[in-house]
Amino acid sequence: MNLHGIVAPIIGAVNPNVPCTLKISTGYTTNPDGSRVPTYTTTTGTAQVQALTYLDLKQVDGLNINGAARGIYFYGDIVGVLRARNKGGDIVTLTDGPNAGDWLIVHVLETWPDWSKAACVLQAPNT
Repeated sequence: MNLHGIVAPIIGAVNPNVPCTLKISTGYTTNPDGSRVPTYTTTTGTAQVQALTYLDLKQVDGLNINGAARGIYFYGDIVGVLRARNKGGDIVTLTDGPNAGDWLIVHVLETWPDWSKAACVLQAPNT
């Protein structure tokens, strides 16, 4: 049963879903000078952005995460850092609202067959 599918429209009446672009890390390329440039595949969708709960904050407390952090809900399965499979470094780009910017997925808090919740940290804009 997709509980997120049931409650998302109700929550969305108070806190609307926002369009997002999910950049899924595919590794990196190496430049002639030896520097590495991350590569991504992109997909679009919607996300529900919320503050992290007290229990979420306790869960990520030991990860030494600083800065603006949010809990972001997605339809589907996402991956945080999974070193054994060379996964990690996924970025969510939100273009609308007060949370607009690039958000790095630092930890997956919940993963279910139909939805996921991730702790994400706002990244500094490229200059």
